[in-house]
Amino acid sequence: QVQLVESGGGLVQPGGSLRLSCAASGRTFSSYAMGWFRQAPGKEREFVAAISRTGISTYYADSVKGRFTISRDNAKNTMYLQMNSLKAEDTAVYYCAADRAPASTVVTGAPPAYWGQGTQVTVSS
Repeated sequence: QVQLVESGGGLVQPGGSLRLSCAASGRTFSSYAMGWFRQAPGKEREFVAAISRTGISTYYADSVKGRFTISRDNAKNTMYLQMNSLKAEDTAVYYCAADRAPASTVVTGAPPAYWGQGTQVTVSS
């Protein structure tokens, strides 16, 4: 089992940047594929990005490709989401998630088993 805590959200102007972090408990962080999801008001939760256990493979939603970068540091039990060129439509609660399934399954399969509590990202002038 793994517990996840997000941080780094906040208010940023359009075109700005933020870096989200997801800290995981336990000694088996490297056993989990990790992902970021988001949910905007009145909308369904959607996939943002995923990363494999080793960090070699990454996956992105088309809406964030080229602007967001997912990474992880297994020595620090932490995953990151660097968000650049932010747009108003990126406003949402961002959740990190973990699963023992491959990262490709995090993208297209059943919802991951473990979730953080979420961090608000607001893009507004």
